[in-house]
Amino acid sequence: MAFSRRLIPLFLRRGGAGAAPASRALSTAAAPAPAPPSASESEEDSSVTVKGVRISGRPLYMDMQATTPVDPRVLDAMLPFYLSRYGNPHSRTHLYGWESDAAVEAARASVASLVGADPREIFFTSGATECNNIAVKGVARFYRDRRRHVVTTQTEHKCVLDSCRYLQQEGFEVTYLPVRADGLVDLAQLEDAIRPDTGLVSIMAVNNEIGVVQPLEEIGRICKEKGVPFHTDAAQALGKIPIDVNRMGIGLMSLSGHKIYGPKGVGALYLRRRPRIRVEPQMSGGGQERGIRSGTVPTPLVVGFGAACEIAAQEMDYDHRRASALQQRLLDGIRAQVDEVVINGSMEHRYPGNLNLSFAYVEGESLLMGLKEVAVSSGSACTSASLEPSYVLRALGVEEDMAHTSIRFGIGRFTTEEEVDRAIELTVRQVKKLRDMSPLYEMAKAGIDLKSIEWSQH
Repeated sequence: MAFSRRLIPLFLRRGGAGAAPASRALSTAAAPAPAPPSASESEEDSSVTVKGVRISGRPLYMDMQATTPVDPRVLDAMLPFYLSRYGNPHSRTHLYGWESDAAVEAARASVASLVGADPREIFFTSGATECNNIAVKGVARFYRDRRRHVVTTQTEHKCVLDSCRYLQQEGFEVTYLPVRADGLVDLAQLEDAIRPDTGLVSIMAVNNEIGVVQPLEEIGRICKEKGVPFHTDAAQALGKIPIDVNRMGIGLMSLSGHKIYGPKGVGALYLRRRPRIRVEPQMSGGGQERGIRSGTVPTPLVVGFGAACEIAAQEMDYDHRRASALQQRLLDGIRAQVDEVVINGSMEHRYPGNLNLSFAYVEGESLLMGLKEVAVSSGSACTSASLEPSYVLRALGVEEDMAHTSIRFGIGRFTTEEEVDRAIELTVRQVKKLRDMSPLYEMAKAGIDLKSIEWSQH
């Protein structure tokens, strides 16, 4: 059913095709004023209960590496393709298909422009995880007769590491490079690890847990000299740092829509045409996206992704400067009131929207539970359910007790100074509260070397 966007509030207010109870109306339009609630009722109405946890209201959001809110300008671009221009972009016989196809190609050009690529090198997928699977498995399997070795790092996203382990089960060899204490790969070790039968080097552009930016141009140069395709997972880098696939020597690149203020459920794989890199498709079907990724391209999502890339191209510099200022405000505010705070990962080579901190003598899960009013995480959203310390921090050489105390603060386009100040206040209060209950902190302040103590088991 197609209708004007002016009718959407009315449609929502009436609950769609059927009438809904007045108490479920979504509109903020004027209505007869109800009787003023009592104090207890007001408190009940403003509280939120999720999974048995009750908090006074929605927490402020500082988990931008997990996902970003959709930019309202992106939503505006998407809505027509849900409501009136809903054709299948692969329908070649009528206007609905033609206009959807044109919108998809325009979005493809926007994504390509942001990374300095040819639009014909961009293939839409469901997200960066699918891109990583196509890149790692697809390249390895296509060249399996001649090249059966892959090089990656120990700090990659879980989907890259799992894809590599899957290849090992098929008889491929994989070298997992360690990283330095600052999270950066050692270029000399990388160069030494590449063999004549190496078919792929896969190194993340910006780490999702610690925000470290790898030296992509130097890695690309090494791979080009060795004649090996270079793949990078750039889900956390797109629209946040400048990317030029030609200058950086990137052969394959994984991108995601929902990390760049676009919709969830869409991503893109960059696949170099000259010199051409081939992959074995991981999905069978109708041969869409020139056979690389079968399945109907979701026009609204792709349009939103393209709009997000256009906005990022215009506002990247401003967003970067603003995130840098807010990151410094957050770090200075916490360090001014709490001692023994450690920054995980390089500060020099880092995207400023990611600040990963460890608080000595504080258990990270307890800190998270105490920060109900701030939406933060202890690491990747894909592995945060695990009670094990972050494998990324362990790869940096962070000791297990400190790895357990880490909190990742994510700053984004819509984060405000007031939210940062509130996050500082709540974090400092909770850290001090937990340390007041910690005998280890008391012993450390008394000058006792905790590492010298031999703990007995009962």
